[in-house]
Amino acid sequence: MQITGTHFNYYYVCHRKLWLFANGINMEHTSDLVAEGKLIHENSYPFRSEKYTEIELDGIKIDYYDTRNQVVHEVKKSKSQEKAHEWQVKYYLYVLKQNGVENPTGILEYPKLRKTLPIELSADDDKIIKSMITEIKELTESNDCPPVINSSKCKKCSYFDFCYSGEIES
Repeated sequence: MQITGTHFNYYYVCHRKLWLFANGINMEHTSDLVAEGKLIHENSYPFRSEKYTEIELDGIKIDYYDTRNQVVHEVKKSKSQEKAHEWQVKYYLYVLKQNGVENPTGILEYPKLRKTLPIELSADDDKIIKSMITEIKELTESNDCPPVINSSKCKKCSYFDFCYSGEIES
């Protein structure tokens, strides 16, 4: 299995969401919140695609990469999952570094909030990412779907109806 930035994001958000996504159960196409995020992504920086490059490399897809300055630009709707967003970008930086890009950096952009957050990859982050890769593989290759987490963030998740459609708690 090839690990993507989405795997890293979902690992931080919810292991169940990660498992469902990795096992081909995708609910994003039914979510109004996901659709809103795509609109923000597509409309916030209308000329960006002319200026920056889209890269697909080792399972990751970076929509906006400044090749000249080696900067990944990642656009997000809100800061509600900021740690997940940070690790998604750090994983992109890790993959770029593994492919010979020296000292790539990232910028998380929240256009609705008019905020940006610089992202760098430290030596400790490299170790953490290697460990996370192992954990992501173990989680997603398991035959058992992780349990529902019963968190307030579940209400805004595209998998909400799936997770809370009558599963019996053990």
